[in-house]
Amino acid sequence: MEPEFVSVPEGFGMEPETASNGVNTDSSSGNLTVSAASLANPGAGHEELEPEEEEYTEYTAPLGSTSSGRKRLFSKELRCMMYGFGDDQNPYTESVDLLEDLVIEFITDMTHKGMEIGRTGRVQVEDIVFLVRKDQRKYARVKDLLTMNEELKKARKAFDEVKYVGE
Repeated sequence: MEPEFVSVPEGFGMEPETASNGVNTDSSSGNLTVSAASLANPGAGHEELEPEEEEYTEYTAPLGSTSSGRKRLFSKELRCMMYGFGDDQNPYTESVDLLEDLVIEFITDMTHKGMEIGRTGRVQVEDIVFLVRKDQRKYARVKDLLTMNEELKKARKAFDEVKYVGE
């Protein structure tokens, strides 16, 4: 079976070599001809080269931050939530980082949208309620959190009043 040849323009990152390597130079056209067999087995016909030593620099980011230097804000809470939803007690850091990126993206997106409605440049609670009004689960959760917040405010106020009366 005769080898198939592929024509490669000169200066395409290949140096002219001898026919034993499957590469020939056509002096009339200035093209290199490469056999398909040499492409399939690129080391054929070459003496073994010593591998180049690559220098690796190891970078360890401070705990709670990424390699880009951004501080991780929700890592601890996300780990606890992931465990609560059935993940391992110590989930992979990459998984936590991915979830945190998604959370940050969601918060940023909602904040930008909230700044565009209502009073431009300011985000108010009503803006967030307006943004989630069509998603029943989010809307119900926001309403629950707002109701709980009001109840906590009332309880604190009542506790402070009892505290002042007792003194």
